[in-house]
Amino acid sequence: MPNHEEIDPMLTTSEVARLLNVHINTVRRWSNQGVLKTYRIGTRGDRRFHREDIATFLTQKSKMANLDTEMEIPSLSDQSSGSRQNLSASGAYDRK
Repeated sequence: MPNHEEIDPMLTTSEVARLLNVHINTVRRWSNQGVLKTYRIGTRGDRRFHREDIATFLTQKSKMANLDTEMEIPSLSDQSSGSRQNLSASGAYDRK
């Protein structure tokens, strides 16, 4: 059985929010959606997070960001004027 000194302290919701630079409600939502691995403790069901799980989340997010920047996105100037779409005042797209 591990002693108290070997157990890594867990992070609170507000600590995770500070680390990820997001609002505390975003951390709660990601927890509810299963985006972040959460452990519920106590009778109130407070959320706690392992530091390693947050590090894994950040690694996955940075890999996805790298994929996004590697993808070539065509600019509007590359499209012919006949295929451009404008957003009308009603919110519908109109072809020109």
